[in-house]
Amino acid sequence: MRLALIQNLTRPLENLVRVRLCTSYWERLRGLMFQSRLAPFEGILLIEPDEGRLQTAIHMLFMQFDIAVIWINRAKRVVDVRHAYPWALIYLPQQPALYILETHPSHLAHFRVDDDIEITLL
Repeated sequence: MRLALIQNLTRPLENLVRVRLCTSYWERLRGLMFQSRLAPFEGILLIEPDEGRLQTAIHMLFMQFDIAVIWINRAKRVVDVRHAYPWALIYLPQQPALYILETHPSHLAHFRVDDDIEITLL
């Protein structure tokens, strides 16, 4: 399992978000499904092979809790932020993205469109 830390360079976080990297098709498909909870400073970072809108859409089927979804482009700039609710069929970013950060809903206030993000591999 590969891990990384996420920092918002525009509005620095007191505690970095520790994420599990999801790069394979199956890792991205599973995401957080069937997980019972998510700690406040944990999450996953889905990394798509190509930047786009449709391929970075997410679903919330089989989810048991809300999440904050932050879409980040190739330049590591936030392009969309959404509060995602269990069993929603689709969330699509407003602009093309390469990374999808799924984390605790408490982070909705910590990320805004055009924020610059740093991803540090562990």
